[in-house]
Amino acid sequence: MALGFVRPARPEDAAEVARIQLATWRTAYRRMFPAHVLANLDEAFLARTWLEAIERPPSPRHRVLIAVEQGESATEVVGFAAAGPADEQAQAPEEPALPAEVAAFTDLLVEPRWGRRGHGSRLLSATVDLWREDGFTHAVAWAYEQDQATQKFLASAGWSPDGAGRALDVDDMLVPQLRLHVDLGAE
Repeated sequence: MALGFVRPARPEDAAEVARIQLATWRTAYRRMFPAHVLANLDEAFLARTWLEAIERPPSPRHRVLIAVEQGESATEVVGFAAAGPADEQAQAPEEPALPAEVAAFTDLLVEPRWGRRGHGSRLLSATVDLWREDGFTHAVAWAYEQDQATQKFLASAGWSPDGAGRALDVDDMLVPQLRLHVDLGAE
């Protein structure tokens, strides 16, 4: 029987977070992004970026959490969430700064081979608990318009589109996103 849990990321997790990010993007976004863009992502660079986020977050309210599956013979890091106060990355184009009581996901990913085992829900729940402890009242997250899995997952937890949109320029191809939001006081 396997046991799943969430814990804060440690520096030694950075390489695994980068690996999970690449594996997930290359699977989930293979029809959204050009193949050469996904193929050329640098795992070592991502690992250094995640190490920085884990060791030196911009504030105590910025966190990287890890989803772990512990089986009878092995423990696997299977997903992660990165979140903190909403900053300019959470804003829509031409939008003023979001209020200080708004939190935002940077990433919430579970490696596809570990999907449908509750890891995403545990990561979401643990992050919301921390946001509430930190005094946040609302949260936002961007999802690709074509990423129905993420949209359905967040909607099942009470998130809904807030009307904001943007498009990321990926090698001269615009990839549209929509923003979802949730009231952290709602149950």
